Amino acid sequence: MPFAAAIAQEMAEADAFPLGAEVTDRLTRFAATFCDEEGGCHGPDHSARVHRTALYIGRQMGARLDILSAAALLHDIGRRHETETRGGICHAGKGAELARGILAELAFPEASIERIAHCIATHRYRDAKRPQSLEAEILFDADKLDSVGAIGIGRAFLFAGQVGARLHNENSDIRNTESYSVEDTAYREFKVKLCKVKERMLTPVGKRLAQERHAFMEVFFERLEREIG
Repeated sequence: MPFAAAIAQEMAEADAFPLGAEVTDRLTRFAATFCDEEGGCHGPDHSARVHRTALYIGRQMGARLDILSAAALLHDIGRRHETETRGGICHAGKGAELARGILAELAFPEASIERIAHCIATHRYRDAKRPQSLEAEILFDADKLDSVGAIGIGRAFLFAGQVGARLHNENSDIRNTESYSVEDTAYREFKVKLCKVKERMLTPVGKRLAQERHAFMEVFFERLEREIG
């Protein structure tokens, strides 16, 4: 390969894999062992999308892409524990705990491990656990962006199918329905949760993307209501 082409390839790989292709592959495989059983809305494909979105935002905002890359790939590795305990264990906190061990085995510097663990621990942003770094804010936004727009609509219908819900439940009062039940349609998810995501974004790029995706959801669900009616 000509020298110039080799340099260009190295630069392209560094852009796509801030941690290098080998470490990225190992982290992806680690994460898959935790996420494969989840499948559905929180399978490995979700983590892959969050990873791409986080790096996209991170490049525009001058973030540490190595921190972002590791955090995005591992951000949901604690979800199985949350599922098994029906919410008793927070997957964000558990994921940060598990990530520390994984990253230590790969000889990540201690300072980097703590920055990555913070991103994972705060990607839900519950109670006082607000993201305190640029990378943590970006991971939070990237994770939330995967729940809105065309992807969010697809995931909402996928989840509704997993819990045995209908395509639409036009005769129900959404205020009196329950999540994780046969009443939990994609439309309910939009009205109860997804329509509020755009207000929670933390970065300028995330806010812009969320507004665009929200506008698409408005059009889609208005059309759904019209067709059903």
